[in-house]
Amino acid sequence: MSKTLPRKEKLAQGLEKPYEGNRKRRTAERLKAMRKAQYYAILRGCPYPPRKVRLVADLIRGQSVEKAMAYLKLTRRWAARELLKALRCAINDWEQKTGGAGDLESLRIVRIEVGGGPMLKRIQPAPQGRAHPIRKRTSHIRLYIA
Repeated sequence: MSKTLPRKEKLAQGLEKPYEGNRKRRTAERLKAMRKAQYYAILRGCPYPPRKVRLVADLIRGQSVEKAMAYLKLTRRWAARELLKALRCAINDWEQKTGGAGDLESLRIVRIEVGGGPMLKRIQPAPQGRAHPIRKRTSHIRLYIA
């Protein structure tokens, strides 16, 4: 029957490795390597509500980059300008990380996420001394290409 040794004795005999305490560093390095492999842009505080930005985002989801740029330039919705800005930032990220190696025609929009941002809260005067709240919504846009 083997007797279980306390941790200090196991460490003294070399049976157990000491705790190195680098879990956070290893996780950060893994995330950094993952981010280097993907090309993306994050546009925060877009002054249009997420519901209206999603209408334009649905047009270009899964399209090639050049086709998406053409759609966004011809779309009359205001949110298209902000998505075009985010797409150009993602292309710039691709150029920076790859050094321009590869062709732009092979890039596609892999994922677009449109989430709510902070709200600007305003008040609309109403009759008889009352006030109605107005919430001016903003959005955060994340665009990934590969």
